Amino acid sequence: MSEKAGSGRDLWGGHFSSGPAPLMEQINASIGFDKRLYAQDIRGSIAHARMLAHSGIISEEDCDAILMGLETIQDEIEQGKFAFSTELEDIHLNIESRLTDLIGEPGRRLHTGRSRNDQVATDLRLWTRDALDRAVMLIESVMRALVERADRHAADVMPGFTHLQAAQPVTFGHHLLAYVEMLARDRSRFADARKRMNVSPLGAAALAGTSFPVDRSMTAEELGFDAPCDNSIDAVSDRDFVLDYLAGASILAVHLSRLAEELVLWSTPQFGFVRMSEDFTSGSSIMPQKRNPDAAELVRGKSGRVIGHLQAMLVTLKGLPMTYSKDMQEDKEGLFDAVDTVELCLAASREMIRSMQVFPERMEAAAGVGFTTATDLADWLVRVKGAPFREAHSVSARAVKRAEERGCGLEDLSPDDLAAIDGRLEAAVFEVLGVHRSVASRMSHGGTAPERVREQVARWRSVL
Repeated sequence: MSEKAGSGRDLWGGHFSSGPAPLMEQINASIGFDKRLYAQDIRGSIAHARMLAHSGIISEEDCDAILMGLETIQDEIEQGKFAFSTELEDIHLNIESRLTDLIGEPGRRLHTGRSRNDQVATDLRLWTRDALDRAVMLIESVMRALVERADRHAADVMPGFTHLQAAQPVTFGHHLLAYVEMLARDRSRFADARKRMNVSPLGAAALAGTSFPVDRSMTAEELGFDAPCDNSIDAVSDRDFVLDYLAGASILAVHLSRLAEELVLWSTPQFGFVRMSEDFTSGSSIMPQKRNPDAAELVRGKSGRVIGHLQAMLVTLKGLPMTYSKDMQEDKEGLFDAVDTVELCLAASREMIRSMQVFPERMEAAAGVGFTTATDLADWLVRVKGAPFREAHSVSARAVKRAEERGCGLEDLSPDDLAAIDGRLEAAVFEVLGVHRSVASRMSHGGTAPERVREQVARWRSVL
């Protein structure tokens, strides 16, 4: 660094007569984390420099020097040769100072018509937009993994649960497709957030706009924004796009946590529905028989971390007056960590689904436990005998009680047992008491019948 560019205070003039206290420097510096914005900061500066030259605010020669210097800086950062300085506070001052070192006076002209306020807002929007795009792609990869598994298990029967009690038979494919629906909503939330945030703050300057004849539409177009922000105050103070990402990420994290919880349950010896790959499990230091579903548990646990970042950002913003306050520096670490966490959890979830071993015979054995075809018996009375459903429900409940007394399943009751409960229960009722017949009968739209599951698999394949 040159002596002239020694500190952030040097860059904004001589109003201060002394440097900051070491503790102030420590609390004020953000370069430790906002250096992740270097590519976006350079990209925004390139667009700004081109616009300044196009508008006649700086010369073409100065613009060429600036572009050359920014390209050099990007190379230095990516090759690990750039010396980041906490004295220069943030990524913006670090790059600007280095630019002046490299090209001299033209580097000092780059900041014309903008402020760090609109600069950081632009950088963070660009970074978040990239994160939203990655999230959509990763979500789709998990959806594809679930769809492929659903196709393979479209007719494999398992118990469906309410209150974690066996309720009705469903197919494993149908169960997995429920998560595809959840993830599709997550995908749409991120896509909607991208549409809302895709406007450019650049040129709003500190808060009031600028007196220079800047062309904000030009920089917006070059940076891939749909338009410039229409209000300079809102442009620098808005962090809704951060909240949008964190809100979508929190809901997504909850969905991934629910899936992870089921993988944890299903992989226990008590369920035995799936066996997690060794790649995503661990052993025990004392119990040699253990295979712990650590990756699933960590996906489940990290949901709280993501939700916490949303809460922190909401609390940080809730009492801020217009426009920019230094509190807003706290928008980055939580966002960065949430993005890293969500992307890791999505990738881990996808690979756990792809690599797990499924045991359809264990699922089928469990599917009939707990009298899960009791509703089928009641439906048969309504459909075949014309009984009112509430009456049929009562008859079926008495049949369940009789089976409990006998210590057997509904399908194991004798015809005499059923006839004693209600004379309308004839031998034909046994046709609906098997779990495979039960799922095959659920042909309503969105139902668990294998035919419907395969239709949904085909639909999702075409969508994805």
